[in-house]
Amino acid sequence: METAGSFNQIIAEAIQKFWDCDSMSDYGMATLQYKDVARIIEKLHILFEQSGVKPGDKVALCGRNQCRWGAAFFAITTYGAVAVPILHEFHPEQIHDIVNHSDARLLFIEDKIYQELSADKMPNLEGILSIIDYHLFTSRSKQLTYARENLNRLFGEKFPMNFRKHHINYYKDSPEELAIINYTSGSTGNSKGVMIPYRAIWSNREFAHANIGHVIHQGVNILSMLPLAHTYAMAFEFIYSFSNGAHIFFLTKLASPTVLLKALADLRPSCIFVVPLIIEKVVRKAVLPKVQDIKMRLLLKTPVVGDHIRKKICEGLSNALGGNFFQIIIGGSALNKEVEDILHDIGFHYTVGYGATECAPLLAYAPWDSYVPGSCGRPVPRMELRIDSPDPENTPGEILARGMNVMLGYYKNEEATAETLKDGWYHTGDLGVMDKEGNVFIRGRSKNMLLGANGQNVYPEEIEDKLVSLPLVSECVVIQKGEKFYGLVYPDPDKVKELGLSRTDLEAIMEQNRKDLNLIIPNYCSLSGIHLMDEEFEKTPKKNIRRFKYMDYPIPV
Repeated sequence: METAGSFNQIIAEAIQKFWDCDSMSDYGMATLQYKDVARIIEKLHILFEQSGVKPGDKVALCGRNQCRWGAAFFAITTYGAVAVPILHEFHPEQIHDIVNHSDARLLFIEDKIYQELSADKMPNLEGILSIIDYHLFTSRSKQLTYARENLNRLFGEKFPMNFRKHHINYYKDSPEELAIINYTSGSTGNSKGVMIPYRAIWSNREFAHANIGHVIHQGVNILSMLPLAHTYAMAFEFIYSFSNGAHIFFLTKLASPTVLLKALADLRPSCIFVVPLIIEKVVRKAVLPKVQDIKMRLLLKTPVVGDHIRKKICEGLSNALGGNFFQIIIGGSALNKEVEDILHDIGFHYTVGYGATECAPLLAYAPWDSYVPGSCGRPVPRMELRIDSPDPENTPGEILARGMNVMLGYYKNEEATAETLKDGWYHTGDLGVMDKEGNVFIRGRSKNMLLGANGQNVYPEEIEDKLVSLPLVSECVVIQKGEKFYGLVYPDPDKVKELGLSRTDLEAIMEQNRKDLNLIIPNYCSLSGIHLMDEEFEKTPKKNIRRFKYMDYPIPV
């Protein structure tokens, strides 16, 4: 197998090569050039050394996407410490638990989040620092206090003739060495600390360089809108873009459609990374009303005219998203079939990848021009995938993976590690099939699979994909009660308000939805009822529904 190179060396070479270029900006605010990032890294290295932090020690960071988060992350890894990124959307108690479980010695945190935490509930921390300017919130170490108060003097003494690119000398990492502990967002249960080695980061970076290096490079803009504490955004929006000289803009505000579309129009990024929820909202608002019009449907079926209209719709959607991207890469969860059919029909440049935190994150990918609709690509270099099924092309089985991207295991959780890493294979928990060309088609999660009355396997995601396309359905989850299946539905609040619908009206519409749905799905998985939800479903920071919380939802049967 190919030997992994040094991740820290790649970062060092990038900083030296792009020294005077812009590297990271908080959109509409401050910008750091590569040399500014290098200076911050060096100062934090002094802080770590003076306060007794050693390579292999854990340092946590928790905050929204911003330049100072990025600089702190690179300071941790290039020192040889282990970075523990924590999603800023976690509840305070989850943050306390992760800090304690990870054995973090230091915590970099956003000011607003710090106000909701209790230092007393994280007794083993030696210090808590602001991620904005690295000032000390809490110090339990005289060495740390001294180092922070004298940091500028210590930096000046170390580099009396000014800090230059030739001074860069980062920790030499080894492939199997632990680089990151990334805590999963918990869509199917409690968070686990995924131990990501340097080889996995290096391998994902190499994949990106080979596949999107021609569109993400010096002089182009990248908009970072997904949480950096998640491996999808970390690997591609952040690490690869920085390592190849692109200018990263962090969307520090909530990515509402208005804010997002303005940023895309301003920055015109060369490649866009999104989760399905984002692209689905844009398509449902901007494209669906056009293609569902009766007159438009007839025109779309007309030779030549139909092709011209599709091209115009595609151009309009592309321009709304900045108009300068090579492709949109969708990952994190499944893309709705109706939305994908529309994107494919109009010739939109998109692809859907497949990843997991445990693989930092990539398992499968295909570029837009060879992507097979409905799939999630083909196995990426340095990774092998197989379907645990007697007939992998037709009968779904668990997707197994092995290769350079796979984690070391779960931190301090030998039982979960043993359940997931077996005989050299990572058991993804996802069910799928694979065609002769290697294209992977996911059918659902093994933990979510339900059993019908006649013994048939029922994949709730496939039912939900059809249900969410019916009138007024905004979000849904399919659950099982005894031998019957039910849909939990959160209706589209904007449409309900616009149409002035009552609860009785909604119930009637949902009953019709149920009947229409049952006509297009197998009898063994037909819905016996639909229950209206008053609030949105609770979601992970990736915007996946925490479905395990609704499996025992009390509905009248």
